Amino acid sequence: MDDREWLAEQFEAHRAHLRSVAYRMLGSVSEADDAVQESWLRLSRSDANDIENLGGWLTTVVARVSLNMLRSRDTRREEPMNVHVPDPIVSREEVSGPEDEAIVADSVGLALLVVLETLTPAERLAFVLHDMFGVPFDEISTMVGRSPTAARQLASRARRRVRGAAPVPDTDLSRQREVVDAFFAAAHGGDFDALVAVLDPDVVLRSDGGAARPDDSVVVRGAENVAARALTFARLSPFVRPALVNGAAGVVVAPPGRVFSVLAFTVSDGKIVEIDGLSDPERLRDIDLTVLDD
Repeated sequence: MDDREWLAEQFEAHRAHLRSVAYRMLGSVSEADDAVQESWLRLSRSDANDIENLGGWLTTVVARVSLNMLRSRDTRREEPMNVHVPDPIVSREEVSGPEDEAIVADSVGLALLVVLETLTPAERLAFVLHDMFGVPFDEISTMVGRSPTAARQLASRARRRVRGAAPVPDTDLSRQREVVDAFFAAAHGGDFDALVAVLDPDVVLRSDGGAARPDDSVVVRGAENVAARALTFARLSPFVRPALVNGAAGVVVAPPGRVFSVLAFTVSDGKIVEIDGLSDPERLRDIDLTVLDD
C-alpha cells in the first residue's frame, strides 16, 4: 500500500463523522458532501506526516469549509427565504441492529435544523462543534477569529435560542409512530376532531415547496388550522409510506411514479408539536429514497 492509498483509507475512516459535522452546519446533503470532498482535497495536498491528530485536523478543515459556505450563502441571498426546510435524511423504519440504532441515536431532527438555520454562521459553528461534538472553545476560537471567551458566548447565545425554539421529541420511536399513524388515520377518515386530538394546541406545520410549488410553501400554526390543511391533502393518505426521517417517525408520500413529499414529525408528550415537510420536486430528486425499496 503506497502513501496515498494509506491516506485515502484513513480519510474514509473519518468520512461519516465529517459528513455529520458538515450536515449539521449546512442542513444540506449535497453541500455537506461538497465540504467533505473539499476536506479530502486539502488533505491530499498536505503533508500528513506533519498532522498529529488526523481526526481533529479533518474536523477543523470541514468546519472551516462549512463556515465559509454558510457565509457565502448569506452573501448571495438577496432576501431571506420565507419557508426553508433543510434536507431530510430518510431511512427504513426497521431498526434491526446496533448499526441502525447508532444511526438513529446520531440523528438530528429537522425541527432542530430549522432553528439552526436562524443562527449566524459563527453561532452555528460554535454550537455545533461544542455542544454536538465536544470541540474545545480554544479550537473553535481560531476558526471564527475570536477569543475563546467570545467563542463560548457565541455558543451560549445559540444554545438559548435553540432551547427556546426547538421542541424536545419523545425518544420512544414506537410511540412516535402510533401518534403519526393516528394523524393519518384521522386525515384519511376526514375526522377533524381526531386530528385536533393528536396535535399540540401550538403545533407548527412548515412546508417547503420550492420555486416549483410556491403555494405549498407555508407556515401554519395552531391545531385547528393544521388539521384543516391536513384534510385538504387527505386524498394522498393511501400513498403514505412510513419511514424514519432524521431518526424520527416520518413518512414519504409517493403516488405511483413520483415522490410528492417527505414529512418529518416531532412528537412531544404524545402530541405532534411540529411537522416539517419538503415537497420541492428539484430537491426531492436529490434525496436517496432507495433505502425504502424492498
